[in-house]
Amino acid sequence: MTYFFETYGCQMNTAESAALDLVCRERGWEKASGGENADLVLINTCSVRITAEQRVMGRLALYASLKKKRGPFILVVAGCMAQRLGEDLKKKIPAVDYVMGTGSRSLFPFILEAAENGAAKNGPPARAEQGEKPVFSFSSSHLEEGSFRSFVPIMHGCNNFCSYCIVPYVRGREISRSPQSIVNELHLLAGKGVREITLLGQNVNSYRWEGNGSAGRPGFPGKVLDFPALLALVARELKGSPVRWVRFLSANPGDFSPRTMRIMADNRIFCRHLHLPVQHGSDHILRMMNRRYNRKRYLALVREIRASIPGITLSTDILVGFPGETEADLEETLLLMEEVRFLYAYMYHYNPREGTAAYGFPGRIDENVRLERLGRVIALQQKHTAELLEKRIGSRELALIEGISRKNADELISRTERDETAVVPGRASMIGSFAELTLRSLNGNTFRAGDIAPVE
Repeated sequence: MTYFFETYGCQMNTAESAALDLVCRERGWEKASGGENADLVLINTCSVRITAEQRVMGRLALYASLKKKRGPFILVVAGCMAQRLGEDLKKKIPAVDYVMGTGSRSLFPFILEAAENGAAKNGPPARAEQGEKPVFSFSSSHLEEGSFRSFVPIMHGCNNFCSYCIVPYVRGREISRSPQSIVNELHLLAGKGVREITLLGQNVNSYRWEGNGSAGRPGFPGKVLDFPALLALVARELKGSPVRWVRFLSANPGDFSPRTMRIMADNRIFCRHLHLPVQHGSDHILRMMNRRYNRKRYLALVREIRASIPGITLSTDILVGFPGETEADLEETLLLMEEVRFLYAYMYHYNPREGTAAYGFPGRIDENVRLERLGRVIALQQKHTAELLEKRIGSRELALIEGISRKNADELISRTERDETAVVPGRASMIGSFAELTLRSLNGNTFRAGDIAPVE
């Protein structure tokens, strides 16, 4: 039996697809070269923006057409869009056999079993019809086969309910993963020679474990394990292992603690880069977004982080064109960008998401205005990125070699701990290893580097 996955959206979806891939391989399934010749196709979906769902609907239409041409195969829709639409998705696209929401991943082995047994398609797997509601559980491993980097989910869901965001409705309330399960996966990854790990959660700062006394066991300090304590545990467990770098996504500015800064500063395993989504620079808009911090607090936090961790780079998310946004509000965002000077930013304009609080807000901004404002934000960020990167020319840096350059097979792509990209000459055998290099020049936002020296 063969399978093929298409994954859209965030890093959490990538990690969850890797876990499902492992389930397939453990059952003896083989990965197909494409969906057109697989026995099972799974599309792991995103619902953050309507455009993401529209793209998936286009893919489903393609697979529905393919079913008519080549005959039956199993089509599974997983992830946030599956959670949001549920069985209605099968009504819209009858070619879909199974809808597996974010809390229903435990059903996947039964779907594979049904496929292996040639069971009827359009219905839940037989063992899923026993009346028990699926409960979310973390997988034991999220490593993509052969990869030297891995995501490690530590949380699932979100309690923040930002007014524009669909995530709490499709991911559910926050669930923290047990520290023992996290440590077990860290050891597994280290044993497979993984070099870089990224801890994942919709809001990693909210991590909190109190279950079954696990936090009080030897090696798990205290009765309660919060995020800073988890970071300290991660650093201790990975000491002396092949894992050299640890990152984490995403951190909410509203509850980023001084203890987290101290742990990062004291442990060089944590990369000197932080993604800290601000979303907007206007207190008025931040209140409407239900972001639970204000401009003053965000800027103070940035100063505290930079004082605690010299040389750290920051990236962010910026959302413009929110209902009720004025030119003065936008100017506040531009001024905040000037003060912080992010290395890069994910910038987008507001799109209404049915089911969120902001969907009914008055004062929607005309699309042309939203696009014009977004263009100004993008232009300013491009200016800051260019200026910050220019100052880095001549620096000697440690970098992880990630792959072969698409433009030149004799060159390699690498990334520094500050999340900068550099092209270096080298052999494919260096992929997955660390090297010291000198940032010599810039081509767009990518450095060209030389004087490469492998580092164990």
